[in-house]
Amino acid sequence: MTHTYSVPDISCQHCVDSITTEVSKVDGVTNVNVDLDAKTVAVDGGDDAEIISAIDEAGFDVAS
Repeated sequence: MTHTYSVPDISCQHCVDSITTEVSKVDGVTNVNVDLDAKTVAVDGGDDAEIISAIDEAGFDVAS
């Protein structure tokens, strides 16, 4: 199952790399795709709450 999150503060490749690194650590995650232009993060697998926590750990807020 793919979870998609809106992360409006994404602004550069460093942001993409930080989010990808943190979310990839979540158990069950098989793929992370950060779209810089759309400011979204699409994640295959993993637990929703843990993914949001990982995005937060990377320094970003998920829009509600």
